[in-house]
Amino acid sequence: MVKTTSSNTGGETGTVTSADGTAITFERTGSGPPLVLVHGGGDVREFWDLSGVRSALADHCTVYAIDRRGRGESGDTEEYELEREAEDVVAVVDSIDDSVVLLGHSYGALVALEVALRTDNLRELVLNEPPVPVGDHELDVDDAVAEIQRLLESGENEQALVLMLREVAQLTPDELDTARSAPIWPDMVDAAHTLPRELRANAEYEFTSTRFSDVNTPTLVLSGGVSPPFFKDATEAVADAFPNSRLVTFDGHSHEPMNTAPDRFVDELLAFVQESN
Repeated sequence: MVKTTSSNTGGETGTVTSADGTAITFERTGSGPPLVLVHGGGDVREFWDLSGVRSALADHCTVYAIDRRGRGESGDTEEYELEREAEDVVAVVDSIDDSVVLLGHSYGALVALEVALRTDNLRELVLNEPPVPVGDHELDVDDAVAEIQRLLESGENEQALVLMLREVAQLTPDELDTARSAPIWPDMVDAAHTLPRELRANAEYEFTSTRFSDVNTPTLVLSGGVSPPFFKDATEAVADAFPNSRLVTFDGHSHEPMNTAPDRFVDELLAFVQESN
């Protein structure tokens, strides 16, 4: 069952109950085929508004922007597992009458990978640089998590978020300055308590390509041409794992093409959505 109310941005806010009883909130805008957006680590649903991507997509799709658990208007639990996040998104996807295009960014793309194994209501899947550890890459986050946890316990949430973005996400100084000047920065700081658990879950994730060999959902995998090797190798491995996939590279861009190349990002996504209409 979906509970809905009007939002102050002209859309409609809905809430579904996940498998473990957690309330998950999304905002619905636009009209057309349903498109569910799953933001990355440290972000909130308004991430998709930074460069006007959500409004551009809402001209063609019914957009469902999720607040992942632990932030915004969504609920949370003390115990955390990546699988619970996947169940959250499944609850939203399965509440929609039509088959859904699911778009996940970064850690949200990692969640979306698991969603693809748990629902039959996906029409298409779009994954922007899911951070799966593959090949010689290991995600060693123990030191970073320990320092982030220390900062959080000291009430220094902003410093904890900066550390994650600089040391783990490997943002350049310019990219970090841009993030800190964004209107959603205070909300990202409020969600900083979710960083340690997600970093641990990401580091512990074991990507086994054979798990996805029967997922025939058309899949678009997006990669940044100047992203760190970790992300490049991850996106190639994911694209190879899905039997019906296509890899698109944004030359000259890195981890967030929705913000650095928003027009092309929207064009690529809409072209992909329209292929199955």
